[in-house]
Amino acid sequence: MTEDTAESGDESLAETFWAVASRLRRQAREALAPWDVTPSQARALGVLGRHGEVRPGTLAEHLRIAPRSATEVVDDLQARGLVERRPDPADRRATLVALTAEGSRISAAIRAARRAEADRFFGHLPDTDRAELTRILRTLRG
Repeated sequence: MTEDTAESGDESLAETFWAVASRLRRQAREALAPWDVTPSQARALGVLGRHGEVRPGTLAEHLRIAPRSATEVVDDLQARGLVERRPDPADRRATLVALTAEGSRISAAIRAARRAEADRFFGHLPDTDRAELTRILRTLRG
């Protein structure tokens, strides 16, 4: 039995993965607390920050959620003044979702907080382990 197996007892790879994922989710929620946004809202702000204004359906695709769920996320963000809906100049029937100035500010702050949290979480790993973990997770993500 290897040292790692002895330390983990009967914990399977999947159980270890889910324990780490759960810890990451908890820390992500804590990191978002200063802005009072949900993880879904933070992800939407991130997509809009990276891609600029998009149609709600495109936002849903990026978030990998149903269009109706994306509409709810946009409604909540719009009510808080973080995004706005605009007519699509290429198609008058369509709408675009865009960050407001406040949404851009909060999106950037969340990105910085998440980056700092990830550095704390993964920082104790040597660079080679971090690179290998990144490679493995990208492979599993598909």
